[in-house]
Amino acid sequence: MALAIWPVRRETEVLAAHLAAHLNAVVHRPWQQAGRQFDAFGAAFAGARAWIMIGAVGIASRFLAGLPHDKHTDPAVVVLDDAARFAVALLGGHEGGANALAYAVARATGAVPVVTTATEAVKPLTLGIGCRRGVDEDQIAAAVTHALAGRALADVREVATVDLKADETGLLAFCEAHALPLRVFARADLAGRAYVTQASDWVQRSVGLPGVCEPCALLASPRGELIVPKTALNGVTVAVVEDRGWAAGGRA
Repeated sequence: MALAIWPVRRETEVLAAHLAAHLNAVVHRPWQQAGRQFDAFGAAFAGARAWIMIGAVGIASRFLAGLPHDKHTDPAVVVLDDAARFAVALLGGHEGGANALAYAVARATGAVPVVTTATEAVKPLTLGIGCRRGVDEDQIAAAVTHALAGRALADVREVATVDLKADETGLLAFCEAHALPLRVFARADLAGRAYVTQASDWVQRSVGLPGVCEPCALLASPRGELIVPKTALNGVTVAVVEDRGWAAGGRA
């Protein structure tokens, strides 16, 4: 079993089914089984490559007590709260793929991905990207290189875009090629923080927003500073935000 979902409460069964449909996962329904959930989860734990637990982090920690043995072989675990507000990579961030899974859960539900591994925490840059339909991976890469202007791609923590671009193949290919997590924001959320240095009439007509790349980058990195306003190259727009928080040596 590749990916499994464990909703702790029956009330989250609809949310579990939504995730299963989007992520090709199997849903367990522990309320249909006899005995304690703790025991049932313990028996099933090693049978999946990764788990999404729907419930509180505290109860997930109790479910996992005594189960993990080796970070190279243990299943990854992401915890999603009942209201789908936060997707927390709890176990197996790198080796198990929980960090990437947290972003996948976030894209499917609108949750905020929570990744706490040190490697990601020290990467200060966030890219906001907008693009015309059908741009390819090379166009995305060229526009990003242009916007970074000598800064290393290794300094980028994540890429952010609007929901209309969530399935853009060139953008997805670029993120996959460089192991960059893609965060997707709903247009309604971006409209609440629609800061742009230069509004675009075309984007307003097409997307219903004055801009995409700048508000995406700023919303993804709320402590950050816009260090590269919107740059455009061959149908791709990129903005760069730098996190000025603790990890970057400053104060939050």
